[in-house]
Amino acid sequence: MSAISRRTFLKDAGSLAVPAGILAAAGALRLSANPLGMPIGCQTWPVREMIAKDFPGTIKQLAAAGFQSIELCSPVGYADSGFAGLAKYKGAELRKILGDAGVLCGSCHFQIEELRANQQDRIAWAKDVGLTQMLVPTLDGPKNPTMDDVKRAADEYNKIAEKSAQAGIQQGLHTEDFELSMVGGQRTYDVLLGLLDPKLVKFQFQVANISRGYDAAEYFTKYPGRFLSMHVQGWSTQTKKMMPVGQDSLDWKKIFSTAKTAGIKNYFVEMNLDLMKASVPYLRSLQI
Repeated sequence: MSAISRRTFLKDAGSLAVPAGILAAAGALRLSANPLGMPIGCQTWPVREMIAKDFPGTIKQLAAAGFQSIELCSPVGYADSGFAGLAKYKGAELRKILGDAGVLCGSCHFQIEELRANQQDRIAWAKDVGLTQMLVPTLDGPKNPTMDDVKRAADEYNKIAEKSAQAGIQQGLHTEDFELSMVGGQRTYDVLLGLLDPKLVKFQFQVANISRGYDAAEYFTKYPGRFLSMHVQGWSTQTKKMMPVGQDSLDWKKIFSTAKTAGIKNYFVEMNLDLMKASVPYLRSLQI
């Protein structure tokens, strides 16, 4: 998500190919009891204020809470949101901090503006850190787009994704206001699924978008192989509020079962820290 929409949203509430060195440092993770055998992950946006003060300490806290992988936000695109301090670390230093805490990291969010400005530099940083996926929160189109607007955005991102693919990095698209708009009587999100190259661009599903009518299992079933990741939030359809995963009203067995068909390779819980911590026991016990 973009910095502004993350703040507003949370206030209301390719394969994770990991370098051998990081995997060894992470130790013997107990994956078998987790959904689809994937590490329990979390997005670091909800703890951005903690990261701004103490990145190593925050990562240790997340690991102690039971998170085995994290998704970062770029120190360039999210500099004003608590992540600027990551720039002081070299890639090897970041990997050591994560490895020492027993945490994997193969994914990070980047603003599309920073990719437009200097994609090669951002790719170099991603590879230095050991990332295998670069996600953009939005293609940054207008909230009320024309079909030409959508086509232009898709064409631009296909070209960005092609450059990343040449460097061995998978590009992925999250969802913000532009992607959740309507165009020509259709959901812009669905139009983009048709316009973006399925080999170059994967999608990261925001489960909490159920509040806007976007059902994870429905999309995972309708578009097999098009998703690489998801942001996980517990959601109560009765109270219309976020809740810990497993204490909410969503059918998580169905979501994770269809996620396999969709191509999901990793997932990241993204709520306030207390809700994220409270979600870990259920995710540890959930078997598909």
